[in-house]
Amino acid sequence: MALYPLFADLEGREVLVVGGGEVAARKVAALLKAGAQVRLHAHEVPHPELADALAAGRIARLGGDFDPAWLDAVWLVVAATDDTAFNAGLAAEAGRRRRLVNVVDDAALSSFQVPAVVERAPLVVAISSGGAAPMLARRVRERLETLLDPSLGVLAALFGEYRDRIRARLPDLAARRRWFERVLDGRMERAFEGGGAAAVEAAFAQEVARAAEPQAAAGAVALVAVGDAPDLYTLRALRALNEADAIVLVEGVDPALLEPARRDAPRIRADAAAAVRRALELAGDGARVVFLHRLPCDAGARGRLAEACAQAGIACRSVPAAA
Repeated sequence: MALYPLFADLEGREVLVVGGGEVAARKVAALLKAGAQVRLHAHEVPHPELADALAAGRIARLGGDFDPAWLDAVWLVVAATDDTAFNAGLAAEAGRRRRLVNVVDDAALSSFQVPAVVERAPLVVAISSGGAAPMLARRVRERLETLLDPSLGVLAALFGEYRDRIRARLPDLAARRRWFERVLDGRMERAFEGGGAAAVEAAFAQEVARAAEPQAAAGAVALVAVGDAPDLYTLRALRALNEADAIVLVEGVDPALLEPARRDAPRIRADAAAAVRRALELAGDGARVVFLHRLPCDAGARGRLAEACAQAGIACRSVPAAA
């Protein structure tokens, strides 16, 4: 099934949900979060969250027998019942009225699918298998959850807030693209780790203020002490490996531990002293470098690299590889 990806603005728009159980409750919660005006039809409402929402007036209930005319007043329809015959009839009525309908767990009856979602509001990533393999879509979502830093939501909001100022300072598209790449090179993530959203906002405002100034390439080093297996990496270590422009390995580190790393990043293997020198050179040239080493045997090399980065003014951070 070929689907057209679509993000719907439901703020203030009416959506009909049919069903009163757990699945209906999840759909209603997501719709309310999107600002929709939810109309609920169910003969019984056993789910406590739905009952609470009705009592609080956050959703409205349509009573009695189902009336197809209700479809004329809504933008979307969600069928969350276990009555196959009813769901088929509802889908047919929605189709006649040109209303998009999602019948939960029935792709054939649905005219739109609800994707698995990774949310870093206002940034949203949606994954769909076209209804063919929902569990696969969920697995992809789980993997993306580990790769997308929590700071991205704050950063996305700041890009929107400062959009006009950025365009004014950088009217040339190529210059603006280079500025975006510099801001997205990991420094906002490091600011978030050090001070949360407030630190990201301060760092971003500083970058906007100096946007038109010529900038030298700013490298960085992530010190990653490897664990025993690639599936034990922390989320921060995975992000560092996926963002790296180059990966420097101290001799003795198992190459199998590079499996989750960015594929096009060159791997440089050297003894401890040479690895420190090479990592420093690459970072000095503007690259984002991951320095993979073992503890405690490579602690000396790690310390020398951290000290050299401090003296050279190169950003350097320690990233635990395994929890």
